[in-house]
Amino acid sequence: MTRRKSGDPEIGRGRHALVIGYGRSGRAAASFIKQRGGIVRVVDRADTPELRGELERAGLSGRLGGYGPEDLNGTDLVVVSPGVPWDAPLVETARQRGIEVTSEIDLFFRTCPAQIAGITGTNGKTTTTALSAEVLRAGGLQVLRGGNIGEPVLDRIEQLRADDWVVLELSSFQLESIERPRLQVGVVLNVTPDHLDRHKTFEHYVELKTRAVAFMEADDHAVLNLDDPACAAMQSKTRGQVIGFGLDRPVANGVTLEQGWIVIAGAGAHQRVLPAADVPLPGDHNLSNVMAAIGVGYSVGVEPETMGQAVRRFKAVEHRLEPIGTFAGARWYNDSKATNPDSTYKALAAFRDPIVLIAGGRNKGIDLEPLAQAIAARAVALVTIGETGEELAQRVRAAGLHEVQPASDLTDAVRKAAALAKPGTVVLLSPAFTSFDMFRDYEDRGRRFKATVVAELGR
Repeated sequence: MTRRKSGDPEIGRGRHALVIGYGRSGRAAASFIKQRGGIVRVVDRADTPELRGELERAGLSGRLGGYGPEDLNGTDLVVVSPGVPWDAPLVETARQRGIEVTSEIDLFFRTCPAQIAGITGTNGKTTTTALSAEVLRAGGLQVLRGGNIGEPVLDRIEQLRADDWVVLELSSFQLESIERPRLQVGVVLNVTPDHLDRHKTFEHYVELKTRAVAFMEADDHAVLNLDDPACAAMQSKTRGQVIGFGLDRPVANGVTLEQGWIVIAGAGAHQRVLPAADVPLPGDHNLSNVMAAIGVGYSVGVEPETMGQAVRRFKAVEHRLEPIGTFAGARWYNDSKATNPDSTYKALAAFRDPIVLIAGGRNKGIDLEPLAQAIAARAVALVTIGETGEELAQRVRAAGLHEVQPASDLTDAVRKAAALAKPGTVVLLSPAFTSFDMFRDYEDRGRRFKATVVAELGR
């Protein structure tokens, strides 16, 4: 595989940059530019004592509580954080004035000296990113993990060398903001409707996901889910070598299932990696994620036996079907990262036991009816939370599930779910919606849920 050229050390040097949004990504970008001699101002719609303290400690000037075109004066570089729409009015104004617009992840791609494996898809990104990093490490490679998984990488770029690997979780927001997302290994797990409040159409959303493989050269590898029609169609959109994976479709070159084993198929030979029963994560969707990670390892030459050992050792990612404990005979799981219905469908399919589901949050423009039908068909009870709670409860009752109880807050939801749960039941927080109506983010939601379960039931 071709090595990457050294990144451009001059990017950011001497620039007058405006960073829009001072979350994790914005902080990393501001620090990167400042360390290279650039002058940085920060703007953010939020205005909290914590945010003011962070700016003061970083030695940065800025404006909190809002921003406007006047903030572009004297600026020749605008850095947009992932939570800020790529076509936001201030960003569009910057383009009209001829100001360069970039992002933390774009700066990383332009300066990274190492090889990059990127994982995208509507669901499963975090688990597959973490697992791919472990597979590569097991193969003796130096690996830096980051991206949308909650770990910015720009602030760690000085650690990287040409022979290292970076494994990135890439959201559609990030792929949109990278001028040329050249990946040595690009994984697309699945594409189902999501973020339509921002991307407007499913077709545009698919286009953004396709960017993970659209800029490849002939010696790069596109790892694609052949079970997913949108992913399978990307085979014709890439110059990279396609490594397919799938549970249902035939795979000529890639990762497949044969007689209960995960197998690498290619060049007329089939190599066993591990029995599917040995995968330590529940559900067919996780089996698919494991196959994708094995596809990453296969593309860079990690031995099958080594990959099998890495998979067996892997533990569930926080907030992804994460076991909390067993209380009064019921098993409790935190799946707070399920921020769209498709992710919740997969969580519901991961268990054979009766399920008491806790769901609800802020909608992103998704029709609730298919979700209501799926919940009524699979769960024995539903406890709803958040802005969508009342409508979701009505829809699920209309779909035929009578044991539906709205909750006023998370503590109320845990208490009501505990009262509904019988021995042998799974109690599952898999919200199907974003967390921003009640929590800072899905991590805050998940951690508060775990703490509440332990506080209420662990006595």
